[in-house]
Amino acid sequence: MGRREALSDGWDLSRTVRRLLLTIFGIQLGLAIGMSLVDSYRRRGKRPKPFPTRRPETVAVGDGEVTTYTYGRDLYDDMLAAIEGAQRQILFETYIWKGDATGERFKRALAAAADRGVEVFCIYDGFANLVVSPTFKRFPASMKVLRYPIYAAGWRFFDLRRYGRDHRKILVVDDHTGFIGGYNIGSAYETEWRDTHVRLTGPAVWDLKRAFADFWNLNRRRRLRASERPLLLETASTWEPRIRLQRNVPRLWVFPIRGMYLEAINRASRNVWLTQAYFMPDQDFVDALKDAARRGVDVRLLVPLKSNHIVADWISRGYFSQLLDAGVRVLRFRDAMVHAKTATVDGTWCTVGTANIDRLSLQGNYEINLEAIDETLAKELEEIFLVDQSNCLELTSGEWEARDLHRKFTEAFLKPLRTLL
Repeated sequence: MGRREALSDGWDLSRTVRRLLLTIFGIQLGLAIGMSLVDSYRRRGKRPKPFPTRRPETVAVGDGEVTTYTYGRDLYDDMLAAIEGAQRQILFETYIWKGDATGERFKRALAAAADRGVEVFCIYDGFANLVVSPTFKRFPASMKVLRYPIYAAGWRFFDLRRYGRDHRKILVVDDHTGFIGGYNIGSAYETEWRDTHVRLTGPAVWDLKRAFADFWNLNRRRRLRASERPLLLETASTWEPRIRLQRNVPRLWVFPIRGMYLEAINRASRNVWLTQAYFMPDQDFVDALKDAARRGVDVRLLVPLKSNHIVADWISRGYFSQLLDAGVRVLRFRDAMVHAKTATVDGTWCTVGTANIDRLSLQGNYEINLEAIDETLAKELEEIFLVDQSNCLELTSGEWEARDLHRKFTEAFLKPLRTLL
């Protein structure tokens, strides 16, 4: 009888602990949702202020060129010009495609290209565009459109490889021009957000085409009509040794972007300058930045003062004490959302892409980053960083330690949500 009572007591204790943990998690999740709703209400009617940008600059990299963009209107004008000048094929992929005036401009340009005989392939993420009108998402039959599904696992409920979102932003026109970076498609991004994108020419464009085709072929069978054929490319064998396109492919359990960052940071001897929209790294990533700063490297982290996701801001702040104590400079971009995902190391290595430094991007989503080892391009991205830094408030250790007690409590309470973001 005593043994049964002991087992019963043990079961009751285990059940109580589980309930307690679920309750705490529920409160954390509820707090996060509540904060997001309140923040969304406060933002209604408010428009970002002007922010400094740098005009598009083109530099030679190997056998091609790279043009940098820091203002959406400049980028969209060149993207639309490329679409309108297409002769044979357009490959277009985006995470968010708003049904506003800017989104309509892109839709009309792509449809017009298809009508004149250009082969047009489009991919967009279903979940990211839930709030977009269904009418906007009706495309002419002349366009081949893949809507990456909201739920892609099917009956494989526990297959984590099938839960990643398509967070990539790619445009390739014919064989000669490619675009990649952080910009989604929408009117707000055109003038109100600070982001970074690049245009490529030369052999690197073929790697961008391969990236698009691989995603299309991996997902076409259950997403399109049964008769849809794979996207086959007659790809060139020429390699651009200064540029690589790193791709996270959760379906294949391949996540090289995190390793790319860590290798560059660990090799740094002069400077590491990071710009990140959402900074929620794992501890190994934080330790790499701290180690670099402690060995005398100039480590700077540029993030939004207030991003469009308030919960991400609060979770990100939980890392500031460690970073500041190690000598990392934390710069907060004010008056507008900085959405760029870029980095430079030692004036030689740099990256521009779609991956944030968080679990969803580095270990969950389909992402793509350009990695370049080129002093000219790295120098240009350093100049962009300095322009952004001129619009920042630098966080000091004294200011950070003096923050209110309720802020410290909220940061600590939300800390377990890091693994979900």
